Amino acid sequence: MGTRDYLANRTPVPTGTLTQLFFESIDRFGDKPAFQTILEGGFHPISYEEVLTRVREVSGGFIALGIEPGDRVAILSENRPEWSQTDYGALCTGVSLVPIHTTLTAHQVAYILRDSGAKIVFASSGDQTEKALEAVRSCPDVLKTVVLGSDGGVQSGVPGGVPDGVLAWEDFLAEGRKTAQDLSESEFREQSLSVRPQDTATILYTSGTTGDPKGVVLTHNNLYSNVKATEIAIPLDETDSTLSFLPLSHILQRMVDYFFFSKGARITYGRSMQTIGEDLLITKPTKVVGAPRVYEKIYQRVMEQTGARGMMVRWAREVGEAWAEEKLAGRQPTWVLRQVYRLAHKLVFKKIHEGVGGRLVFFLSGSAPLAPEINKFFFSAGIRILEGYGLTETSPVTTVNTPTDFQIGTVGPPVAGTEVRIVEDGEILIRGPQVMREYFHRPEDTGAAIDSEGWFCTGDIGDIDERGHLRITDRKKNLLVTAGGKNIAPAPIENRVRGNRFVDQVVMIGDQRSFPALLVVPAFDCLEAWARSKGINAPSRRDLLKEERVQAHLGREVFDSLGDLASYETPKKIGLIEEEFTIEGGILTPNQKVKRRVVRERYGSLIARFYDPANRVRDIFVEED
Repeated sequence: MGTRDYLANRTPVPTGTLTQLFFESIDRFGDKPAFQTILEGGFHPISYEEVLTRVREVSGGFIALGIEPGDRVAILSENRPEWSQTDYGALCTGVSLVPIHTTLTAHQVAYILRDSGAKIVFASSGDQTEKALEAVRSCPDVLKTVVLGSDGGVQSGVPGGVPDGVLAWEDFLAEGRKTAQDLSESEFREQSLSVRPQDTATILYTSGTTGDPKGVVLTHNNLYSNVKATEIAIPLDETDSTLSFLPLSHILQRMVDYFFFSKGARITYGRSMQTIGEDLLITKPTKVVGAPRVYEKIYQRVMEQTGARGMMVRWAREVGEAWAEEKLAGRQPTWVLRQVYRLAHKLVFKKIHEGVGGRLVFFLSGSAPLAPEINKFFFSAGIRILEGYGLTETSPVTTVNTPTDFQIGTVGPPVAGTEVRIVEDGEILIRGPQVMREYFHRPEDTGAAIDSEGWFCTGDIGDIDERGHLRITDRKKNLLVTAGGKNIAPAPIENRVRGNRFVDQVVMIGDQRSFPALLVVPAFDCLEAWARSKGINAPSRRDLLKEERVQAHLGREVFDSLGDLASYETPKKIGLIEEEFTIEGGILTPNQKVKRRVVRERYGSLIARFYDPANRVRDIFVEED
């Protein structure tokens, strides 16, 4: 149980700008690689000095196109060196970058371009270029579309050639190169460092699961102070390396990349979200930030082993859990347990280390809750996942577990300069230098979010434990209120179920209903292996879910994990869903959070069957069976 309603880390953090951070890094690390991309057979490194040259060209390109300090430019692209070079170029010019998630539609992109008043949109070649061009047609104020590809992303031979308003990246840089010659490097530095801590650095649009998204205005000091606070909490130096694969359009990866850049740690851009496993093996990073979905996938790949190998994995998990319980409680495991654990590490856990590159010191986790059972599994394997908490509006880090202050099931203590307060209804409030300045052109929304004393209302429910760690219960808007008036926080129950090796994804429903229920996407690799071992051969996943023995098995696996819940919060029905929840399918936000409203709408007919009196004695349902 929580024991406090207020917590503060009064360690001071300096005030500054991102351009200050940029030039300090250039001066310290010079010809050392800052970024690299993965090529067939090797890597393409880009040094800090080369980044400075490119940033000067980007800044010159803005000036050549008539972009002035205070203007906004947008970017619609996957992670790549040009993304960061454009970002730093904008910062050095006093221009605010507006990142756009690549999963948004042309209509949504157009809304952000219009609302932000962006003058240029940068887009990666292919689909993103087409989307940008479609969006720009309804945005008269957008001057140019710059395509991040050597051929401008436009097929040669197209009648009429390159469309009006489209500029290839290389041509944009060539224009910038000419303009950059008008300033010496020292003059460019002086100009770049003239931006002030309170100046706008970026405007990020929330994912907009309900209504139009709001533009979150973050200043230079919001992000600078967050980098400095993270620096105090998380050890990092120039011997480290990372894989950057969470979208840079989301503030977590972007701030972390600022942090790594400032410490001389090499940043390798992942090829895609689908190649994370391969990219970890190739790049062998030491410290990596990811979302819980990444760790869930790794866990599932380990637990899907079958036969003798599967038995060994499950034995190692049991040994690891026993060892972890002792270590997390501050006790020394017995001699026998230590010997058995060493064997488990040699046979199983060592291979998990090798599977993530073999050099990993720790993972960082953010953007959504991480199931404690999965975190404990990684800990038992000798891999720490340092879970933290924050929002776009807080730049984002407010609390984080550290290597020396680590507690599974919490998101850690506050970072330097940050205050945490729990109000009467359990909502978490945050105050500190990382809290946004405002919502862009939305004074009423800003006033509703930040009170007169500077406290930001997060919309999350939580408490503070006896060790001074924040624990998140759920989003305030996600709390379920049953027909009997009982409040239920779904996230802890979902996390418990998600720890089962036969479960991939889960969503709890039951607001204003007589009882809660679960929608479950099974971990099909594990489930199919189990079915084969029982002689069950189904032609499709849908047919597999219709098998009575499969339903009974999944029911036991899920319901057995819920035995100690209160009666009113115990799910009574389970709906089995064939399709994975994805960003592309419209159910996950770009930062991997479930759009619960969309789930309720899409699976409304399945949910309705839970509460049909004719199905009173039935526990398991299959989508559209």
